[in-house]
Amino acid sequence: MTVPDPGVTAEAGADVRVGAGTAVGAGAGDAPSEAPSDYRLLVPRDWFRLDLTEDRWRGQLKTFVDREFLRTRTPAETSRAIWSALRNTAESGVARGALEFFLRTEPAHGPDRPTVPASLLVSLKPLPRGLVPEPTDFAATLSERRGPESRIDVVRLPAGETVRVITATTLDFHIRMPGDAGYFLLAFTAPVSGTKSPLGDLCDAIAHSLRWV
Repeated sequence: MTVPDPGVTAEAGADVRVGAGTAVGAGAGDAPSEAPSDYRLLVPRDWFRLDLTEDRWRGQLKTFVDREFLRTRTPAETSRAIWSALRNTAESGVARGALEFFLRTEPAHGPDRPTVPASLLVSLKPLPRGLVPEPTDFAATLSERRGPESRIDVVRLPAGETVRVITATTLDFHIRMPGDAGYFLLAFTAPVSGTKSPLGDLCDAIAHSLRWV
């Protein structure tokens, strides 16, 4: 696993309580036993961040798409299609508790393959106390829902026990939150490089950087 270089990373995090604002800083240590009020995540500076708790995220996303695809001379129709897909992903995420959306442009491999950003969607999945499934049970449920193309296992991250779901282009970490508060989701996509790549290793390292505050 390649840990992100602290010299080229940005600290990201948002108060996990509903309605609270964004905060920054560095957290460390083992997962607390109480339900956390905040989290810290190390994300490289070249990942464009959208705060999905703020209404202006749509304009920021449009600015990102226009800027990135102008550089690569991507056809306007393709640019609009990618903008629409990213917007739909963000809107669906917001409806399901998403807090942040990170994007990283990957170079296209050939003129006929437009650049498609890698992404990280950070979401809060709160559950009532006593109803939070054990990671092994949660993994079994996901295995029933997902097809054979998904590899699902339970791993231990510094932030806690985690159900990890891997496909060729996606990498999801469902981290059980302390204090029986629910699950916290880090959903990565790597549509160009795939998860078996240096980018996939970086996604894994970002997930390992998660700390509760």
